Amino acid sequence: MSFKTKLPGISISIITGLAALFLSEHYGAPAMLFALLLGIAMSFLYQGPARADGTYQVSPCKEGIEFTSSFVLRVGVALLGLRLAFTDLLGLGWETIAILAASIGTTILFGIFLAKKLGLSKSFGSLTGGSVAICGASAAMAITAVLPDHEHKERDTLLTVIGVTSLSTIAMVLYPILAAYLGLDEAQSGLFLGGTIHDVAQVVGAGYSVSETTGDISTLVKLVRVSMLMPVVLIMLIIIKRFNDADSSSAKAASVPTFLIAFVVLMIINSSFDIPQSITDPVISFSRFALITSIAAIGMKSNFAKLSCVGFKPIILMLVETIWIASFMLIAIYCS
Repeated sequence: MSFKTKLPGISISIITGLAALFLSEHYGAPAMLFALLLGIAMSFLYQGPARADGTYQVSPCKEGIEFTSSFVLRVGVALLGLRLAFTDLLGLGWETIAILAASIGTTILFGIFLAKKLGLSKSFGSLTGGSVAICGASAAMAITAVLPDHEHKERDTLLTVIGVTSLSTIAMVLYPILAAYLGLDEAQSGLFLGGTIHDVAQVVGAGYSVSETTGDISTLVKLVRVSMLMPVVLIMLIIIKRFNDADSSSAKAASVPTFLIAFVVLMIINSSFDIPQSITDPVISFSRFALITSIAAIGMKSNFAKLSCVGFKPIILMLVETIWIASFMLIAIYCS
């Protein structure tokens, strides 16, 4: 497949991503949610024109949309490594790191357990649990990239992105009010907000709405949560490989992906060298836009009829996972 055949789909994904950024800047909602909804609205570009017999012609945008939803997604996740450094971890202290690690681990395990109880797949439970526990839509994109392929994989990804971005926006508004009601001080509020809200942008918004000190602490705590994304993905890969050794195609899917290696390498470089902000800022901005563009492409690949028939169970799952991690962090704060 040549780049020329991919260009129409890549171009329309980029335009959709730019539109999502414009709407986000003017209306205040998450850009990833806008990108996903705009992508869903333009799914006809992926499906192609309908024939008289009910089948569909091959869309000229299909190859580019496929490329954007896979390769561009992995590039965006890999470049996230440049926003993190090992000093971020050490700056919080081992007790806080242990609390965050425990909250992430228990949320994912609880998600898998609850998904099974609700009649949903363990794969969906790990996807939603990881997204709620770590960094929302970005975590969803990283985790789904390493999960084995199955019939409902893209639908599950869409549901997770919609759910965590919506819940993150609600948390941004409600959690500062809850922190004040519970009498948390600035440091405790920073730990609570950074340790529970799903997406980075919403953590920043919530933290600095309380105070500058709370904003600084919550942002640092959130970055430490983000840094735990790759260890979690690696553990998932090991588990997937262990349970699928008998299936060669699944075993291949569970091999360590290049984007994961690139993430770790960039994090090591950022930790070892003082890279000028004039370099890191554009790269981080490009990473964010790559993720927004890839989510728009995933939205274009969606089938809204399939999304509408899954019921309320996924919503219940993500809501309870969100309550779980919030309760865990509050208990940890009061006990420490």
